[in-house]
Amino acid sequence: MLGEVDPIRDIEVIETELMLADMETIDKALEKNQRDLKARTKDAEEKKVRLEAIKKLLADGKPAREAGYTIDEVRDFNLLTVKPVFFVANTSEQPDKEVIAKLREFIKTRGSILVEISAKIESEIIELPEEEKAVFLKDLGEDYTGLEKMAIAGYKLLDQISFFTAGSEDEVRAWNLKRGLKAPQAAGRIHTDFEKGFIRAEVYSFDDIMKYKEEKALREKGLIRSEGKEYVMKDGDICFFKFNV
Repeated sequence: MLGEVDPIRDIEVIETELMLADMETIDKALEKNQRDLKARTKDAEEKKVRLEAIKKLLADGKPAREAGYTIDEVRDFNLLTVKPVFFVANTSEQPDKEVIAKLREFIKTRGSILVEISAKIESEIIELPEEEKAVFLKDLGEDYTGLEKMAIAGYKLLDQISFFTAGSEDEVRAWNLKRGLKAPQAAGRIHTDFEKGFIRAEVYSFDDIMKYKEEKALREKGLIRSEGKEYVMKDGDICFFKFNV
């Protein structure tokens, strides 16, 4: 539990161990890369550049993720420090604000996110009937449970958004999507044929349907939009895709 140990020291120790493991992996990958270069294997030169850049970072005490490569570009290297990370602090019910502030600032320098939860409070929430959870959280000054906070942090760190499709009044499904992608790519999350044959999408927001309750009211107020191939999806969009088979 936070407060009983030095969390910053522990994080630094774990990071060092992971980076040492990655350095060993990189050295082995560079040995193989030398053989690939001699054999003129495709992409061997590009891999050499990436491997050497990551090795320099690791030698400087920085994780591989700071090299700026995408996961796909370094997937074959099997590195531990290439993936984005967020930290979860198990706090007391009344944590030391100074300790939390110091930890948050330290983690911020790592380009990461701190999620504070209290295992004791979470265990109490689990035991509550569904209708009492919201009241309990409100009394604590919280909007989300610890599990919900972690899900939100994960989405933020991975730069993901959620959009929804509704097959009927009682059938709604959420889909995740990389932020910045467009409507045809969102349709492709449902089925590849939807992206290939994309025509248009009818779109309205989660906030609007929560406010006006039904699509009829949204149509009357002009809040259901018809969007084309260049529409950039937004978090909370609710979509009906039109496509050619």
